[in-house]
Amino acid sequence: MLVATPIGNLGDISARAIEELERADLVCCEDTRRTGRLLSHLAITAKMMRTDDHTENDVAPKVISLLESGQRVVLVSDAGTPGVSDPGQRLVQLVIEAGFDVTTVPGPSAALAALVASGLATSRFVFEGFLDRKGGGRRDQLADIASQPRTSIIYESPNRTAATLRDLAEACGPERPAVVARELTKLHEEMVRGSLSELAEWADTGVRGEVVIVVSGCPPRAAATDSDIIRAVGSELHSGASRRDAVASVASALGVGRRRVYELALSVDDSSSNS
Repeated sequence: MLVATPIGNLGDISARAIEELERADLVCCEDTRRTGRLLSHLAITAKMMRTDDHTENDVAPKVISLLESGQRVVLVSDAGTPGVSDPGQRLVQLVIEAGFDVTTVPGPSAALAALVASGLATSRFVFEGFLDRKGGGRRDQLADIASQPRTSIIYESPNRTAATLRDLAEACGPERPAVVARELTKLHEEMVRGSLSELAEWADTGVRGEVVIVVSGCPPRAAATDSDIIRAVGSELHSGASRRDAVASVASALGVGRRRVYELALSVDDSSSNS
């Protein structure tokens, strides 16, 4: 049983979540101290077992053995829904592979809370979680967010928020609308809205607490004109591409049909091409 717990305000825990924690023979948790405080607040006494990224594989056989004997096991993370940028995914997979059903008590989620309060588009979105800290993986993630038509949701630590906002501004353009949600549901909850460059400047003064960054999707580009297509094909041919490769490249880059590109490409001089 996966049980979502509050992301800040303890009043957000559901009656069903409390019931499942009370009935649990074992509570698997990311941090026994943090979960212990929650259980103490709820006046629940339960056996706990640390279950994090480093221990999931070791914990799984013990959990499966308990399930085989008919006992009830609950998995929680430090806050929010387990398995979403938190431990749990591997344990869930192993329990399912062992033939047991996995059910959930839904509840708080920092990603969804930030999204719906952001004022940005909610009909289509993508959850990025924590970005890679450096290297090619981070560059690829930033490039993907920059071209993503959907709203992007990113988790970040407070001490890296300013740097990530600067990187996003460089990748997406400084004027891309975004929101930084800080300390959601807590006493000092804050939603800071603005362009990525404005938010990066704001974050440079220092950020505290848990952070979610919500970035608006890439605005739709203007439809390519015939002149745009002809010019692009000519550039490809001048660079040495064959007519066929030029058509494929331009169709992909401008988001137009290959037939249209091919028909216009016939009017372009290919004397410098390889075909």
